Amino acid sequence: MTALVTFGSACAGVVGPFGVDIPWWAEVEPVVTHLEETLGVPVVVLRLLTVEGSDGGRDGHVTYHVEALQAPGDLTACEFVNDEQPLRLPWARASGIRELFQWASRYVDLTGRPAQRKTWNLAGLFRLPTADGPVWLKAIPPFAAAEPAAIAAIAQVDPDLVPTVLAGAPGRLLLADVPGRDCWDAPPHVVAAAVRRLAVAQARIDKPPHGIPDRRPERLAAAVQELLDGPVGAELSTEELRATRNLQWRWDILAGCGLPDTVVHGDFHPGNWRCGDGQPVILDFADAHLGNPVLDVLRAIDYLPADRRRTAADTWIATWTAAAPRSRPAEALRIAEPLAHLAYAVRYQEFLDNIEPDERVYHLGDPAAAIRHALASIRTQAGP
Repeated sequence: MTALVTFGSACAGVVGPFGVDIPWWAEVEPVVTHLEETLGVPVVVLRLLTVEGSDGGRDGHVTYHVEALQAPGDLTACEFVNDEQPLRLPWARASGIRELFQWASRYVDLTGRPAQRKTWNLAGLFRLPTADGPVWLKAIPPFAAAEPAAIAAIAQVDPDLVPTVLAGAPGRLLLADVPGRDCWDAPPHVVAAAVRRLAVAQARIDKPPHGIPDRRPERLAAAVQELLDGPVGAELSTEELRATRNLQWRWDILAGCGLPDTVVHGDFHPGNWRCGDGQPVILDFADAHLGNPVLDVLRAIDYLPADRRRTAADTWIATWTAAAPRSRPAEALRIAEPLAHLAYAVRYQEFLDNIEPDERVYHLGDPAAAIRHALASIRTQAGP
């Protein structure tokens, strides 16, 4: 890692290169720790500038723009100019982070300095110390603005399934801490509980909240067509284009399976489940939308170990069979596997269209890669 450090409007100097234990670019807490120990002043990471020798959000040599919140000591001189970009997000500016902290302090009494946990184009995440324990400040981009509404909709039918929102405003949420750990290695009973409770909650939502994106099957079919007709299509071979267009009929079949349009989490993998002493809690509704709930269980299955995928599928089918007796969840699950990857391709392109150029390295090539995953899933279904 290398840090270009600014203080106010001036470049104070360069720190690095140095190493950290966590390979993910967005997980900046160890970067902050190293720089504060080195400089002796508090800092915040504002954004990623360059990456060399890697892709996919991890590893390689990363250069960050870092703001010192107090004057640092002598550093190696630099000529960095912090150019302005119209798509730069508020937490990628020192003024934006200060404003976030000021806003949060109106709702909780801080007992110490906020700790920066994560920053990238999809979110800024800060842990705030209070007398009652930690609170989480999450900054969200305009293209994730549905998160508060989605959490509220789920909370109305199952308040224990989602984190408690302490305060909210455009572009930010203040969330109560959810003790526990991420559920990447969740045992079968936790997998079943997470899948079942989300499906039950989705079935109970009477009227989807206003303002969440409409990604029902017909809308996604049209969005995929736009991808194929645009620059993403140019990244695919003629055969890949033809094969992807041949998947479009599946959207109509999915829409006819009888499952209700509801609040879809959008990124329902086990890393977004929080496991503590009780039932799992579902986090991070940044990709929430109005759509078909089969996309959520397919996301879970895509990330689960092979021995737990059947648990997720069987639980989901049984839950929706009970909740919507005239629906055909097993057919939806079979028909929608490639469509889930196409939906991710659409979402990844939304990221690329709405983030500043330096940060597009996080998602470059992702839409085409997701389309190829869709085609690969068809080959897997077909067998040898």
